Amino acid sequence: MKKYVIYLVKVLIFFVVLFAGMRIVFIMNYWNLVSLDMVPFTEILKGLVKALPLDIASACFIMPIPALVMFVLTCLNKNINYRWMRWYFYLIIGLYVLTVMGEIGIYGEWRTKLSYKALVYLQNPSEVMNTASTQQTVLLVSLWACFTLLFSWLYVRWIEPSDTTYSQHKDNIYSYIAVFVLSFGLMFIGMRGGLGEIPISTSSGYFSNYKIVNVMTVNPAYNLLENYTNTKKFESGAHFNYMDSEMAEAITKETHRVECDSTVRIINTERPNVLIVLLESWSADLIESLGGDPSITPNFHEMEKDGLLFTNLYASANRSQQAIASIVGGLPGLPVTTITNHPEKYYALPSIVRSLDSVGYYSSFYFGGELNYGNILSYLRYNEFDRVVEGSDVKERFHKGKLGIQDADMLPWAAKDINSQPEPFFTTIFTLSSHSPYDFPRIFEELEWPQLEKDFVNAAKYTDIALKLFMDRAKQQPWYNNTLFIFVADHSHPSYKNHMMESFAYHKIPMLIYGEPLQDSLRGTTFDKICGNTDIPATILAQLGVNHEDFFWSKNVFNTCYRPFAFFELNSGLGWKTEEGDFVISNDNNISTSTFPEDKYDSLTKQGKAYMQYHFDLFSRY
Repeated sequence: MKKYVIYLVKVLIFFVVLFAGMRIVFIMNYWNLVSLDMVPFTEILKGLVKALPLDIASACFIMPIPALVMFVLTCLNKNINYRWMRWYFYLIIGLYVLTVMGEIGIYGEWRTKLSYKALVYLQNPSEVMNTASTQQTVLLVSLWACFTLLFSWLYVRWIEPSDTTYSQHKDNIYSYIAVFVLSFGLMFIGMRGGLGEIPISTSSGYFSNYKIVNVMTVNPAYNLLENYTNTKKFESGAHFNYMDSEMAEAITKETHRVECDSTVRIINTERPNVLIVLLESWSADLIESLGGDPSITPNFHEMEKDGLLFTNLYASANRSQQAIASIVGGLPGLPVTTITNHPEKYYALPSIVRSLDSVGYYSSFYFGGELNYGNILSYLRYNEFDRVVEGSDVKERFHKGKLGIQDADMLPWAAKDINSQPEPFFTTIFTLSSHSPYDFPRIFEELEWPQLEKDFVNAAKYTDIALKLFMDRAKQQPWYNNTLFIFVADHSHPSYKNHMMESFAYHKIPMLIYGEPLQDSLRGTTFDKICGNTDIPATILAQLGVNHEDFFWSKNVFNTCYRPFAFFELNSGLGWKTEEGDFVISNDNNISTSTFPEDKYDSLTKQGKAYMQYHFDLFSRY
């Protein structure tokens, strides 16, 4: 009986050591961020201590199976070889180390912990592999193999009982039962984090003012399990029951109500071509006029002199497929899931393609890679684009990166290929070189000053060069004079300024309207009102005189009665911005911030919560 207890204690200590060791691997991998944020070393040590309750809870979820097996075999008083049990621990160790490697892999790109949302992308493993550099992939796979083997060996060497350790017991069977009941009782207490009224949760790990310390502290396996459980509740609307559903609907409809429909015309022609250049991951701070360094995108800055620059535009989500749904359907991002992953709901959603088709527009979509990632291709096909061009459709022998044809080749090629289209057309060209793994051709002197996200910044500089090549080619084409260009990012990205994802600074993106159809009086000016990428379809349709009543979530920003606001989703929260200020809430990260005036806080936060709740409820009902 004594050896039974010792075994369980050794297993508990083993897993606590495993969790702590892999936590150190994570923080060492991102030591550059620790240095950049000037995180005190004492804060990291504090994180290792603060991690213990969740680590113990995680270990207590693992231990019941071996504890039960050992109890039964011991009671049977059999000489049994226990080596077969090691396969259970091999599996647990391998899966846990894999979870940590996955978290290391995504944190550099998303600045978040591994979540259910991230696991959804594993439905297309080849695409996930392509977005990681070969060096990173080899490193993570190697680390996974090494640490799995190391901890498996440690278990066999120090923890695994010998064949006869628990055989031929001399204690009374009732003593074993008592120890067994006590052990499971203690494990249950460990699982819930003590005897307190409220069970433990990942929020216990969010103690620091330094985000990376909090990410390090929270046990990734426990976080993933909790996130998955919450997601299932979340998908039934449990996380967004901020108020009565009828009230949420009424408040949201009132928020969208405008007193008039008087559109300011920004174009000088009736049926221009509309060409959207969707800039992969461009954050606002890549743009000099939006607070960025002038060395990154000088060609974009040059175009601003003849264009209309939006200075207060925000992405409603942080994935490309969410942005495409915003531009095509005017739909805000959804937490956890994405609209493109629900083909059964496409029928209920509006489409700018179908609206423009009704007035004679030809539609096309160009991308130098593959569009099966995030189910984008099925969404485009359902929305009846007349032509969808992927990298495999381009017959020229361009050099390809892991994601496909690089921007400096794809964009000029597309500019010429568009000649095959009838006018008027609605065309989107989606760039890719500013997405990891950043394997763009080094055709310029790279910027060395960024301390953070240097590869991303230089990739944006490369795409900026590609934009100039594209525009130089476009100006030679017969369709150029009748084309309105819209350069806009799909979403933002962790930038060299290291904005928190739970902020509007992170979600701010650039948009520039440019071209001969733009009114002369607007060239070189800015549009400073708050708006979102969901407003793009209604705004385009209003300029073309096409009805946009179906686009409930999209607003015509050039309506003289336009009411400015912007929204973004988080896994378990939202951001809401008006002219009075903004607020952000995130249950996952235990964050709540606000700049709203105190006397308007309740009404304005209620607007945002109603918006999120009604959006999710409505989509769930489709």
